[in-house]
Amino acid sequence: MRNLRLTVEYDGTDFHGWQRQPGLRTVQEELEAAIEATTGSRPNCTASGRTDAGVHALGQVVQFYSATRLAPAILVRALNAHLPPDIRVLDAADMPQSWHATLDARSKRYRYQLDNRPIARPFLRRYAWHIKHRLDEAAMHRAAQALLGRHDFRSFETEWPNRTSSVRTIFELAVTRSGDDLTIEVEADGFLYNMVRAITGSLVLVGAGRRPEHWIADILAAEDRRAAGPTAPPQGLFLVYVVYRNREHAAP
Repeated sequence: MRNLRLTVEYDGTDFHGWQRQPGLRTVQEELEAAIEATTGSRPNCTASGRTDAGVHALGQVVQFYSATRLAPAILVRALNAHLPPDIRVLDAADMPQSWHATLDARSKRYRYQLDNRPIARPFLRRYAWHIKHRLDEAAMHRAAQALLGRHDFRSFETEWPNRTSSVRTIFELAVTRSGDDLTIEVEADGFLYNMVRAITGSLVLVGAGRRPEHWIADILAAEDRRAAGPTAPPQGLFLVYVVYRNREHAAP
């Protein structure tokens, strides 16, 4: 049996998230069906991490075992022929038997997109959160730096405790503007449930002038989800890439 790695891109708008759920359309269900149609055997796919309903991916990493003899390049073409147009396999590779898509990940990078125009652009409605009032991205960026490093992020986790530990390390967190488009990029060794969306919702309150910059540090210290801002809607969130040991794989 080969241990195969796929890099997958998908528009999460019409999916109920990554994870297979009875009676619901999910990325995992569609991908496993395409693999079965290609190889004749239905696998159990493991992703680097689950994405929620409405969340997109530019570089989700997926693992499955198969006895197929198809070369990776042929496998990519065959899978894409069976997949719906809102999912695409970007590449495939053989990995060592011990390699694991989830456990071997060193870091992940997420991007949150904000449409900061007075009038929302209809073509961005599936891929950005519209905030019509001008946001102060410089204040948002300065406030966000309080989250760098290793901390207990339970204040930014929905339904705590959701994991064994809510301690994570954020390596980079930046807020930038290009015209009327704002981008929040965060890379960490792991993420809690709705963590990026809770951080985004809190930073937006700072950018709107409704909270001071030091408030983000206060939220972190509180270790209480009620201390933070709202959870941003899912459509602005993208899983950009996953980095593995020795940076052996990082999707664009």
